[in-house]
Amino acid sequence: QVQLVESGGGLVQAGDSLRLSCALGRTRSMYAMGWFRQTPGKEREFVAAMSSSGDRTYYADSVKGRFTISRDNAKNTVYLQMSSLKPDDTAVYYCAATRSYRDHYYYTRGSDYDYWGQGTQVTVSS
Repeated sequence: QVQLVESGGGLVQAGDSLRLSCALGRTRSMYAMGWFRQTPGKEREFVAAMSSSGDRTYYADSVKGRFTISRDNAKNTVYLQMSSLKPDDTAVYYCAATRSYRDHYYYTRGSDYDYWGQGTQVTVSS
């Protein structure tokens, strides 16, 4: 089992940048990773995903070109770099992980993930 700990959320202005971090803890396994977000009264929304090998990424249309998912295997940490933030990006952001033996696959459905972080709030003011 792996525990995910997110950090980096906060209050920013429209147009600003923010980087979220997701630490996986002590694990030698490779995990496919994802970022999701949710606002009150709405369904959880897929944001970005990365294969366990790290060579493939995928983004929701709403964030493509503005957000970047990356990982530092030495630190067992996954990042979501967010730039040109908009008020519509305001949400609680969650990282998720699933053990994947398919090195080059990424997953976009929440049901594909086994482990979730506690969430971090991102608020973008206009």
